[in-house]
Amino acid sequence: MSLPAEVPVPVKRLEHFAGLELPAYATPGAAGMDVLAAEDVTLAPGARHAVATGLAMAIPPGFEIQVRPRSGLALKHGVTVANAPGTIDSDYRGELKVIMINHGAEPFAIRRGDRIAQLVLAPVVRASWLAVDHLDETARGEGGF
Repeated sequence: MSLPAEVPVPVKRLEHFAGLELPAYATPGAAGMDVLAAEDVTLAPGARHAVATGLAMAIPPGFEIQVRPRSGLALKHGVTVANAPGTIDSDYRGELKVIMINHGAEPFAIRRGDRIAQLVLAPVVRASWLAVDHLDETARGEGGF
């Protein structure tokens, strides 16, 4: 199955998005688009917050958007996406919020317009369960975790 090079995703800019840029790829080879914070918040060490982006979207059926951490925030400050990767389902129409957590030792300030996460559009394959009494044998078997 061949996927298109680009998939149009309708995006609604909410009132508190005013003056910000839509998520964008930083380089031609980038898999993720940086998404910006639409609010100011300071995360205390150990604290979590669903950071507003000011965006809502209509992801096409058969796709999801994965919300992934930015490696620089994680390495330099211990700040990451708490449920990484987060999933935005194709039938969700509310505001995209990024659940951030501060694993660092110092408070971390997020300012409106800061790049807080990456968004990756990904195809979804749905599973159907087939109940069986026995599974086929493999070299690994039940070994490992």
